[in-house]
Amino acid sequence: MFYRGFPSPVSVPFPSKYDSSQTAKFKSSLVIGLCQSALSTLSSFVYIMLRRKPGSTIKETLGLVERDSIPNHIIGHSGNGHSYSNGDAISSRKYSSSSRGLILAWSYFRTALLITAAAPFGFAALAHISYPTMVLGKSCKLVPVLIMNVLLYRRRFAPHKYLVVGMVTAGITVFMLFGSETATAASKYASKASENGGGNSLIGLLYLSINLALDGAINSTQDEIFSRHKVTGQQMMFFINLFGTFISLFLASLPLPYIPVLHPSHVREAELANALQFIETHPGVVKPLAQFAFTGALGQLFIFETLQHFGSLTLVMITLTRKMFTMILSVVVYNHSLTGGQWLGAATVFGGISVEAWVKRKGNPHSSYSLEV
Repeated sequence: MFYRGFPSPVSVPFPSKYDSSQTAKFKSSLVIGLCQSALSTLSSFVYIMLRRKPGSTIKETLGLVERDSIPNHIIGHSGNGHSYSNGDAISSRKYSSSSRGLILAWSYFRTALLITAAAPFGFAALAHISYPTMVLGKSCKLVPVLIMNVLLYRRRFAPHKYLVVGMVTAGITVFMLFGSETATAASKYASKASENGGGNSLIGLLYLSINLALDGAINSTQDEIFSRHKVTGQQMMFFINLFGTFISLFLASLPLPYIPVLHPSHVREAELANALQFIETHPGVVKPLAQFAFTGALGQLFIFETLQHFGSLTLVMITLTRKMFTMILSVVVYNHSLTGGQWLGAATVFGGISVEAWVKRKGNPHSSYSLEV
């Protein structure tokens, strides 16, 4: 998943109701990502302009020029991502308008580049490992986010943060591992792998590890931008998607040679040309492409708002626990049942969340992290 906050593009099977061909598939994940980022750029720009303050210039509106003061609804906020009331969180360095714009542009471009590089490793991993293994690996995403914050930006988290991350990660892992869906999928994969004489490979686990490390770098870099500059989530969303659109368009327009992971096709043809040809042959694919891009763009508005106010650890925690909460809700509403292992995992997650709530209830102003000096 991009956060990044971009949902990972996937190959979309071409619905048979649009065409007589039932075997055609739209396989250009790069073009799907291009559609997603382009519409997200547009939606964030519209949102920013609708909330534009009277008399503000376009540079001020887009956050390229620092505002005179921090918004009142942010002053004093202390989330797990950054604290605007803490002297360490807002950088005391002052930049000129031009240098601030260049620094922000480089940070946004670097984040977009990381996002573009992360997705192919996830796709490559699935070619060598089972889907349940991928799901379990992704359930540990809090760990690389925390580690990359420490390694790349020297952040020191409060001791309870490590406990919360450990409990939530362990709980989600147990919940997924003992889920009936995961068990069924793992059983099917094991049966298929035994027939083919293979299973989860080291190269697949390596690709998954790289994907998780890049995800951690993306989230920690976004936290760094928020903590060093007075920007909103939608301003970040606009520029990251804008750069992502240019990067995807550039790569999709080139007849790239075979590049392991990044461009696994042995055919030297521009991906964009192939995608346009497919759309011309199967015009019905435009509708699901538009639906995918629209829902992703709408979701990003909420993702970046959460990222701005609560930081990447809370955001990732929400995305990881959403399925668990959905399944627990189904138990209450529809009388579905969970396995004993799932109840244990859920209890562990709730324990971690309770620790976080208890610390915040105590009102510790330094309960997030600070920068080393």
